[in-house]
Amino acid sequence: MTVQERPGAAYRPTPPPAWKPRTDPAPLLPDPEPYRVLGTDAAAGADPELLLRLYAELVRGRRYNAQATALTKQGRLAVYPSSTGQEACEVAAALALEERDWLFPSYRDTLAAVARGLDPAQALTLLRGDWHTGYDPYEHRIAPLSTPLATQLPHAVGLAHAARLKGDDVVALAMVGDGGTSEGDFHEALNFAAVWQAPVVFLVQNNGFAISVPLSKQTAAPSLAHKAVGYGMPGRLVDGNDVAAVHEVLGEAVARARRGGGPTLVEAITYRIDAHTNADDATRYRGDSEVEAWREHDPIRLMETELTGRGLLDEDGVRSAAEAAETMAAQLRERMNADPVLNPMDLFEHVYAEQTSQLREQAAQLRAELDAESGEGAQGAEGDAR
Repeated sequence: MTVQERPGAAYRPTPPPAWKPRTDPAPLLPDPEPYRVLGTDAAAGADPELLLRLYAELVRGRRYNAQATALTKQGRLAVYPSSTGQEACEVAAALALEERDWLFPSYRDTLAAVARGLDPAQALTLLRGDWHTGYDPYEHRIAPLSTPLATQLPHAVGLAHAARLKGDDVVALAMVGDGGTSEGDFHEALNFAAVWQAPVVFLVQNNGFAISVPLSKQTAAPSLAHKAVGYGMPGRLVDGNDVAAVHEVLGEAVARARRGGGPTLVEAITYRIDAHTNADDATRYRGDSEVEAWREHDPIRLMETELTGRGLLDEDGVRSAAEAAETMAAQLRERMNADPVLNPMDLFEHVYAEQTSQLREQAAQLRAELDAESGEGAQGAEGDAR
């Protein structure tokens, strides 16, 4: 029974006069349309050197996606979630950060890790099935790539909050897809980040589908960026295929976080041209006309149009970027075509800083079995020689 239902209780149709919003919601709301730079007056103020670098990374990223997808067909990768069509988000996220900052990618964000400087082959280690992580996260300031949805978001908040408590000038940028926003981890991360005013930026790549589930089946919100106001942080809406716009919006959010302004939720409207992974048949839930419409808004095409129109890019520049990307792809092919050298004893490495007694016992048992097999093989070979 509520207060209003109790006999004799006074009926109050509105909250008490002392009630007021904790935060003015107006500055937190995103703009009604995604922010754009390319093809607008804002492009004139963009740094030409930055635009050319972004373009080169887009071209390299597209080739990286194509090569990794081909490696799955050759059996060299178990799976690959392509980010073709989303390269602008990947590249902008990597380049918006300082070296001391941390990137928290999702399983689809191998390209962001490579654009941040990670070895292209190491970025594929998880997807090859060799190791959970093929690189040292502390060395590269890139959290491990992982397939569980949105679990990296609370981790990013935790690191950012810890850095703030220690007085470190560090910002965390966490990437997630639209499907990941339906996970509880998304809510928990944003709520903690806003309450703690943690220096973290959340980038949602809204590529239209969570595998086969369209966004309309996940949320009735006006946009995912609108969810920010419910947590008390700014929401920004940006054209995710406009690499200059994404870089600008993320750069502003990173700078705000570094100044102590707290977290920001950025929604980038983009589209995955390829299927969810090489194991998915996208034709079962979307039509060719939809895909072709997004090809007309391709991030590389948008950037080439802008750069050539301003006289910053010519045929030689286009050819040079393509050749550099092809060199990277050839080196990646060569390295991935070599069979990895596996050591079963690696199972016990990097589990604990100091191995437990149980792990030491298991390691000793496995080593004995391996030594026994090795001895049997040697004896068999000796017998054949006789």
